[in-house]
Amino acid sequence: MTGGIADLAGLVRARQQRAWNWYDWANSAYYTTVLSVMFAPYMITVAGRAAGCRNADETCARTVSLLGLHLAAGSLPFYLTSFATISSAFLLPVVGAFVDRSGRKRWQMGGFAWAGSLCAALLFLVRGDHWQVGAAAVVASSVLGGCSLVSYYAILVDISTEAERDRASSRGWAWGYLGGGLLLAVNLVMFLGHDTLGLSTDLAVRLSLLSAALWWAGFTVIPVLRLRDHPPQHVVGESGGLLARSFGQLWSTLREMRSYPMTLTFLLAFLFYNDGIQTVIAVASTYGAKQLDMAQSVLIGTILLIQFVAYAGALLFGRLADRFGSYRSILGGTYVWMAVVVLAMFLPARNVALFLALAVCIGIVLGGTQALSRSFFSLLIPRGREGEYFALYNACERGTSWFGTFLFGVVFQVTGSYRPAIVALIVFFVLGALFLRRLDPDRGIAEAGNVVPVTG
Repeated sequence: MTGGIADLAGLVRARQQRAWNWYDWANSAYYTTVLSVMFAPYMITVAGRAAGCRNADETCARTVSLLGLHLAAGSLPFYLTSFATISSAFLLPVVGAFVDRSGRKRWQMGGFAWAGSLCAALLFLVRGDHWQVGAAAVVASSVLGGCSLVSYYAILVDISTEAERDRASSRGWAWGYLGGGLLLAVNLVMFLGHDTLGLSTDLAVRLSLLSAALWWAGFTVIPVLRLRDHPPQHVVGESGGLLARSFGQLWSTLREMRSYPMTLTFLLAFLFYNDGIQTVIAVASTYGAKQLDMAQSVLIGTILLIQFVAYAGALLFGRLADRFGSYRSILGGTYVWMAVVVLAMFLPARNVALFLALAVCIGIVLGGTQALSRSFFSLLIPRGREGEYFALYNACERGTSWFGTFLFGVVFQVTGSYRPAIVALIVFFVLGALFLRRLDPDRGIAEAGNVVPVTG
């Protein structure tokens, strides 16, 4: 009878994990179509028109005024995303404390997601030289998207055992890359063939931005309806209203993190190697276009290739974690990233085959390291603190994600070449690996009160 109950519990968890995967599918469309590909070039064009640039289709050094600041039209989208990033780093830990005290994580995830998608839909109104709505919309949607991910990551702990965590997280990441890649492929076809479809360039971009918002909102309905609520556990006793208790819990957690040195060590490792990952992805198209002289069609194809290969990479690393553990798989992934940036430095110009081969390597390790970082960190979190710790995890990711691009820009300015700039990013993977090697995973999992997964 006990075995039957255990089997039934496993089936329930499996169904919950499949429902949970749908939110990766839903929100990835926003991050790929909007933040990674479509928004920045379009905002530069629109702001350039407002600034009086003669050719608004090219980067313009003229400025627009935002809150009394005069910002170059060509830099505006990057200032906006940086502001959203820094704002999130301060806001997310408070949101995480709030999430931990609530038994309605799925509705909080859905509420933040639907509010974020509504703001993202406002990007459709950006046209002509009217960029102001887009500035507010992208900041709000980015911050709200980060808030939804705090609840989403916290739910992973409720619906999986320690032994199931790596597989569940890997399937979620894979599902996200597949969903985001599919919508991006449709939008790129519409953008490249806009003349055939009778659309202007601007309208094709605006429809793409709107489609990502609708995709995000529509598919979020599935996990919100199918997931179950779980009561909060091991909540820190604080007085006052819910908001006051949330701030109190956050302060208690920050004081007590000294008791979890392995968790702090992993956060430091993640801070560095994730910054390296995000920078490689951010500068890849610039490196391909400016240093390797790749055509736009090759760069677009490469973006899609990485998306779909990352789907397979996430699943592959999930299997590797079953055999070797997530810790060793992540450490191995950082070594692969070191090789990637070194090989990128020596890529010959206009060699499409080698460029695509390196893109395949990036896709495989990209999906895997991100998926397992999420699941491994969940093992280092004391029960009942998932929202707060994942908020700190996201804050580390968002609050420092400009270090790599800053280093890349400085090295290029000093040397005049993108080759030494790309290989300079190896420092982030080296530092990440050094902190990982100082980490005792079994000790960290045990200190957090979790069960060490059996591998092999």
